[in-house]
Amino acid sequence: MLASERDQLWGLTVTTIGYEEIGPHDSYPTRGHADGYYFELDKGRILPEYQLLYIIEGEGIFHSRTVPEARLKAGDFFLLFPGEWHSYHPIGPKGWTKYWIGFKGDNMDNRVRAGFLSPQKPIYHVGYSSEVEMLYKQAYETAKREEAYSQQVLSGIVNHLIGMMYSLERNIELKSRNQSHVDMVSRARLRIRQSLESSLTIQQVAEEMGVSYSNFRKLFKEHTGLSPATYQQDLRLQRAKELLSTTDMSIKEIAYRLNFDSPDYFSAKFKIKTGHKPSDLRNG
Repeated sequence: MLASERDQLWGLTVTTIGYEEIGPHDSYPTRGHADGYYFELDKGRILPEYQLLYIIEGEGIFHSRTVPEARLKAGDFFLLFPGEWHSYHPIGPKGWTKYWIGFKGDNMDNRVRAGFLSPQKPIYHVGYSSEVEMLYKQAYETAKREEAYSQQVLSGIVNHLIGMMYSLERNIELKSRNQSHVDMVSRARLRIRQSLESSLTIQQVAEEMGVSYSNFRKLFKEHTGLSPATYQQDLRLQRAKELLSTTDMSIKEIAYRLNFDSPDYFSAKFKIKTGHKPSDLRNG
């Protein structure tokens, strides 16, 4: 895949897309690897880009500079990092079937720097997903057509794949620990969302859920990434933005309707969250 200098400013560009079926007695890697991607198993390779691979069928073994050896199975993603030595191959009676997509850019580099993704954790166990397979197929067809601005479409597909990989495994882990906790947090989120214009407190929500406040706060943040109080306040600020834009209610009326302590407190929180004063939405 070619990318112009302008494409690179988008933040993520795709370099290669592919699909392979390896039979149980086929040699690996195949000579069908594109230039610059072939490698010998014992020597491995180092790429100048990221690659996201997804195994549809079969099993394999993965090695990298950071991970001495790990088993791969159907339904696994594995992520290759630029500058990180690695090697992998299928094992067992089935060979394997897999997709891959290669890419690079600041968009991905920033996620690695922020700790969302790391060479220390290259494998994600998510199981088979028809939606994931469809996205790889969509990327492959988009690349084949080579229409104008296809890099922007491909970038969106890569981001979708990475988001699914990260989210699917995280939710599987949470549900495996305790499905009742997942259900409880879902009920609590709905309760908070439906009571933005009431005086409902987080302590009351915890009582309704039948858990202590400290335990409720811990579980809620583990599942959502936000404390329940922050979740409630952010929803109220979102609702305030809607009321400012669609009604003639005064800022004072909106502040008290959404149970902020005072109009000044509401205005301060609104500016921190949105970067604007509530009055800016009215004056605009």
